[in-house]
Amino acid sequence: MNAPANFTMEAVSLPIEGMTCASCVGRVERALKSVLGVLDASVNLATERAEVRLAAPVARADLIRAVEDVGYTVTASTIELAIDGMTCASCVGRVERALRAVPGVTGANVNLATERATVIGSADAAALIAAVADSGYDARVVDRSGAASTEAEAQKEEERRVLSRDLALAAALTAPVFLLEMGSHVIPGMHHLIASTIGMGASWLIQFALTTLVLAFPGLRFYQKGIPALLRAAPDMNSLVAVGTLAAYAYSMVATFAPVLLPAGTVNVYYEASAVIVTLILLGRVLEARAKGRTSEAIKRLVGLKAKTARVRRGESVVEIDVADVALGDIVDVRPGERVPVDGEVIEGESWIDESMITGEPIPVAKATGTAVTGGTLNQIGAFAFRATAVGSHTMLAQIIRMVEEAQGSKLPIQGLIDKITMWFVPAVMTLAVLTFGVWFFFGPDPALTFGLVNAVAVLIIACPCAMGLATPTSIMVGTGRGAEIGVLFRKGDALQGLQGAKVVALDKTGTLTQGKPILTDLALADGFERADVLARIAAVEAKSEHPIARAIVAAAEAEGLTMPVLSRFESVTGFGVAAEAGGVRVEIGADRYMAQLGLDVGPFAQTASRLATDGKSPLYVAIAGRLAAIIAVADPIKESTPGAIRALHALGLKVAMITGDNRRTAEAIGRRLGIDEVVAEVLPDGKVAAIRRLKTLGPVAFVGDGINDAPALAEADVGLAIGTGTDVAIEAADVVLMSGSLKGVPNAIALSRATMRNIRQNLFWAFAYNAALIPVAAGVLWPSTGILLSPVFAAGAMALSSVFVLGNALRLRRFRAPMAESVRSA
Repeated sequence: MNAPANFTMEAVSLPIEGMTCASCVGRVERALKSVLGVLDASVNLATERAEVRLAAPVARADLIRAVEDVGYTVTASTIELAIDGMTCASCVGRVERALRAVPGVTGANVNLATERATVIGSADAAALIAAVADSGYDARVVDRSGAASTEAEAQKEEERRVLSRDLALAAALTAPVFLLEMGSHVIPGMHHLIASTIGMGASWLIQFALTTLVLAFPGLRFYQKGIPALLRAAPDMNSLVAVGTLAAYAYSMVATFAPVLLPAGTVNVYYEASAVIVTLILLGRVLEARAKGRTSEAIKRLVGLKAKTARVRRGESVVEIDVADVALGDIVDVRPGERVPVDGEVIEGESWIDESMITGEPIPVAKATGTAVTGGTLNQIGAFAFRATAVGSHTMLAQIIRMVEEAQGSKLPIQGLIDKITMWFVPAVMTLAVLTFGVWFFFGPDPALTFGLVNAVAVLIIACPCAMGLATPTSIMVGTGRGAEIGVLFRKGDALQGLQGAKVVALDKTGTLTQGKPILTDLALADGFERADVLARIAAVEAKSEHPIARAIVAAAEAEGLTMPVLSRFESVTGFGVAAEAGGVRVEIGADRYMAQLGLDVGPFAQTASRLATDGKSPLYVAIAGRLAAIIAVADPIKESTPGAIRALHALGLKVAMITGDNRRTAEAIGRRLGIDEVVAEVLPDGKVAAIRRLKTLGPVAFVGDGINDAPALAEADVGLAIGTGTDVAIEAADVVLMSGSLKGVPNAIALSRATMRNIRQNLFWAFAYNAALIPVAAGVLWPSTGILLSPVFAAGAMALSSVFVLGNALRLRRFRAPMAESVRSA
């Protein structure tokens, strides 16, 4: 097959799902090769991908259809695009509709604040970019590498610089126009001075020349975007500005160069309106661009945590390489004061590391051989070496950045209604402007043409779809960014909306309320015995067992540096306990019934046993050389942060429940100590799901867990929160990840969710109230009763400030103070 002269041979890669054997591979290859225009196709079963070489242009949809026709699926992928040129909510709707119309697209989400589109489906990037271009905007695929992020930020900085330059030029050209025209009306003697010196005709010519420069250079962006959009019958905010300013400018030109065409009494110029409108809207754009830059500061700070280089061992020497070149298994040296370049495990040395940028915890964490370190954290005073276990996009910091970016780019359920409204907003405003002109022209006082023009322009200019488009995404950006700073990661943006409505917080016990690791909590001695000797003998006996209680006792002895005596004649007494000779002395350990069998009275420890039972602990008794020696208890201790977190949740008006697989007595004892409202004990993982469903009758439920067995409950809850120290399975099933590993992140997350949603409601109220109140005023509704009309100049000022107000209000979330703020760092 001969390719067209202007066609460059290309390859298309398709992810294929459903192949199980070599026959599947052959079937898919034959199906792809049968498509007209395909030169060759190679399918790899291991990677589950098909590489297709084209001899002529072939629609991706045709390739996908060929694969599906033989019974396999082309896996949907996610492509992120940076969109340039969007200015308002109408633009967002237009780009979304264009993307969703591309064959193979199953979902598209466009965010005005981040200026990005997330597209899910099997369509290729070229088709998506072409669809965006056809709708009047520019798009490019987002590269998630650090270099690309830096380049994108540099591009935005250049855009801000160009906007500032154009604003300065527009202001310099507009000032004389404003002074010549408005000065004549407000400054006594100014009109006479102009008339007696340069003359009103010359004044109008000067205004014409300067306004033409304003519209042709700083204001050109509005016409380049707005007029084509209007011609496509898809007007946006640029169209409103373009039509409004051109209407005033054209009317003024007629008054200047062909006044005979206008009715008597209507020969006036409005050059200053056009020039001032462009200048004020540029001012709004500059302020908006600066505010948008501040909304993404949290991401910039996270990106800034990445180390640029790493000191890696190569043979006998240490070389400094780019952090991107660090490979799995490399041995990396870290000196005092340096950032840890990638994730790893310490193999040499000791140090303290500041992990506050990851977890929100202000206290440095001790690191020694065998402990994990996280890329981006700051080494304090020690030097150590570690083996790299995760590099590049697989490090925790990279995953955190990705999660925050995805949450910031997502849409809340509330946004759906806003999108439907803004889709029709600009066409409705243009219709209203035409009606305004018609009513004033046919029913207004003389000069009716002038009144009609001025009020129609005011309606066009004052309408602000920008505020509506920015109301939700800017708050999400700042809120999720602030969350990352205090150790709360929203994996899904809609968790922000769901969490603020939670009425019940259900908590897993082990690893969530408690440390998740049993320790020796109590050791009371009978008279005549020494702690070190008793503990060493108990540990020697328990060292034979792998039971968690036994391991906790052995660990306690090792922590105190005790030497365990030689053990002999070990025996397990079924149903009672264990016995052995430790250092030649008989040691027996078990419950009270074992002591009774031995003829020993446990009465001396009755008060201690009662206290342990109240705390939900099961006591064990120890007899040494035939005498009652001690009572001990092992328990999973409650985290230090847990009581304060429970109090904070109650202060937020929430009902707290605990769901655990532990026995009821232990669970209820912990519940009493912590003031938990409801305890659900002795449940299996599927029982946790049933408990969540029952709690939902009380209201929306947020569940907090950390283990694999918590994953079903995390998925069942209205919002799932995973402790960051937990398993990958639990974190994947959760909507929110608490990086600190403590329960205090829960009230912080809920309070942040409420503050963000409150901020969004404030923004939406302002955006809709502003338009609902001022568009009628601009149309002249107050004229019959008060004689008040809104100048297009004031309309432009109001419109410029409306979106700035929304952005400024969203930025207040950067000052959010968490309920447990004393234990998290501030921004």
